[in-house]
Amino acid sequence: MPAYIPSPSINSFNVGPLVIHFYALMYLVGIAVAVIITRRRWRAVGGNPDLVGDIALWGVPAGIVGGRIYFDITTPMDVPHVWYGVFAIWDGGLGVWGGIILGALVSIWRLRRHGVNVTQFMDAVAPALLVAQGIGRIGNYFNKELFGRPTTLPWGLEIPYQYRVSGGIPAQYLHFATFQPTFLYELIFDFAWAAVLVWLGHHRTIRPPGLFALYVFGYSAYRIFEESLRVDSSVHFFGLRLNMYIATALAIVGAVWFYRSQRRPSPTEAPVSPTEAPVSPTEAPVSPTEAPADAATDAASDVAGGVASAPDEPGSPAEPAASSATGQASAAGQASATGQAVVTSETARPGEPVETSSERTTS
Repeated sequence: MPAYIPSPSINSFNVGPLVIHFYALMYLVGIAVAVIITRRRWRAVGGNPDLVGDIALWGVPAGIVGGRIYFDITTPMDVPHVWYGVFAIWDGGLGVWGGIILGALVSIWRLRRHGVNVTQFMDAVAPALLVAQGIGRIGNYFNKELFGRPTTLPWGLEIPYQYRVSGGIPAQYLHFATFQPTFLYELIFDFAWAAVLVWLGHHRTIRPPGLFALYVFGYSAYRIFEESLRVDSSVHFFGLRLNMYIATALAIVGAVWFYRSQRRPSPTEAPVSPTEAPVSPTEAPVSPTEAPADAATDAASDVAGGVASAPDEPGSPAEPAASSATGQASAAGQASATGQAVVTSETARPGEPVETSSERTTS
């Protein structure tokens, strides 16, 4: 039994005249699994699962285009020297960040067209994206790419000589046979971080789009580690790989995004208190028969004395309000064109006039 991970002998197979590349096949499988996961998560928060198919129909092609554009721009030395080289996603692959950015922009456009809460959908799709990326890394294994520096660890990845040369690794590493399987490290991380996001969504109160922000932060932070191991071809600035700078910047963006999203007050968590709630002047007053008993008790502490109903006819004597031993009173009001007339009496004695006051409903 070899003390290393052997490379596969093939990277494609034929179905009649068609050539099926494992790289493309793994990404298609990853996309299908991501759609299934997102449908379940979106249904769980009350969304229409059929919407996921529409978003994928637009977002996935945009993600593939964005991923290839990112690859062509950041690694021009690896673009095949044929007329279709910039489109040959099976030769060189895709850049994850380019795919996520363009795919997200197009998906947000579709979500807004449907009038859907964008941030909630982003949280629903975040773990699914990680699972899709992890499955896609199996395609890197078949392509014999995305490996790190030489290693003698028992899980080192065997890379044939011709792929070491085509991978653009430094000349001093060409005589080594086994390398760090960074594709495998990312696969394990993607699945593990997806599980963490699902757990947080079920056991912690995370405001949208907090889970998506954690996806950006976590994946980018991991890529800092991965880029420190990789030795394949890349554009370098000041001795560091270009993706190292991008990963660092996005990790900071994700952390700040999560912090701000969780500190921002949620409208649903800050209800307006009864004393601050505006009352419309045209709102009908509460009938004495509909007022609860405890409201009458509270009213007695705010309005001195009992509350009596207004007389039916001008000049008729006012009925004294019934007062109990505990000071409870019943409330009544009659709407007028300018406000509410409230008649109060302070334990009116027989023969004494009843004071009335007219008040306008205020907010």
